[in-house]
Formats: sequence, structure tokens, C-alpha cells
Amino acid sequence: MAQSKINQVKGNDVENKFFRSMSMADRSGRLLETLDNLELRVEALREAAASMEQEKETLLELIQSVQNSQDMKHISDGEREELNLTADRLIGRTLTVTVSVETIRSLQQEEALSKATAVIDEVVSKILEDLRSTKNCLMALYNACSSDVPRGPVDQKFQSIIIGCALEDQKKIKSRLEKLIRNVSNANRSITLLDQQKAKPGNYNHIY
Repeated sequence: MAQSKINQVKGNDVENKFFRSMSMADRSGRLLETLDNLELRVEALREAAASMEQEKETLLELIQSVQNSQDMKHISDGEREELNLTADRLIGRTLTVTVSVETIRSLQQEEALSKATAVIDEVVSKILEDLRSTKNCLMALYNACSSDVPRGPVDQKFQSIIIGCALEDQKKIKSRLEKLIRNVSNANRSITLLDQQKAKPGNYNHIY
């Protein structure tokens, strides 16, 4: 009789442990599912912040392009001053928005980013020397960042550096190169327009 009670107690202990184990597994599964869902929201937050960061840069570039446009050079001083004040106000308001997305990098990715930045900075430093050559170099760097078949030459050395960068850094480098190419194209267009104006009699008064 006593032995029967002992066996029953042991059986209950094993059964309780089994149910406790299942309960812990279920709880662990629910927690893991919660963290998986939160991870999706974290990534969505980073993407939204990165998008806002890019929008801020785009707005600043657009406002400055208005200030530096040829149209601004062919209006009265009073109108130009008023428009510049409005543009400066918009730039100030844009700069009040602070968005920062930090990229997690390994030591190798840090080194690759440093090398890629140095290459771009070196090309940019030669802009004033030769716009055409600088644009061609920037295009070759940009093509090195493209996953599609590029149109034009590819800087193979730069491509090997870019591959070592973090994915987020690759996107930012490509975006920076796009902006630099646009700026160089706009600068070259402005110079061409000025040259054309100089070639036409009577237009000297419109060159500022």
C-alpha cells in the first residue's frame, strides 16, 4: 500500500515535470515570436529614418539649386534678395530636423569605408582642374556600385573596395556619387551657358 502511494507520487512528479516543460517551451516560443515581430518593426524604423535622412539631404540640395540657378541671375536685385531670404529660411527649418541612423560595421567594413571615402574625396579635389575628367571618374566609381550591367567604364579597384563595405554604406556611397555627378553636370551646364552668352553681342550686361 505504501509502495503504491510512493509510485503514484513519482508518477505525478514526472507528469508535472512534463507539463512544466511544455509550458516553458510554449512561453519561450511566444517570446521568440514577439521578438521576431519587434525585429521587423526595428528594421522598419531604421528604413523610415534612413528615408527621412535622404529626404533632408534632397531638400537641401533642391533649395540650394534654386539659389544657384541661372534664373536667379536674371531677375532684379530686390527680387533675388527676397527669394534668397525665403530659401535661407527653408534651409534653416530643414536643418532643425535631426535624423541619424548609425551603421554597425566590422573592422574590415570600417577600413573599406575609409578607403572608399578617400578615393571619392581625391576625385572631388580635382573638380576645378577638369570638370569633364572628374565627371568621367565619378561615373566609373558610380558604375562600380551598380548591381546592373553598367553603361560605361567601371573602376574595378573601387568595386573591390565597395564590396567590402556594409550594405548601408554601399547605398550611401552610391547616393553620394549620384549627387556629385549631378552637381558636376549642373556646373558644366552653367559654364556652357555663360560661354554661349559671351559669344552673343549685347548679352554682356546679363553676366554676373
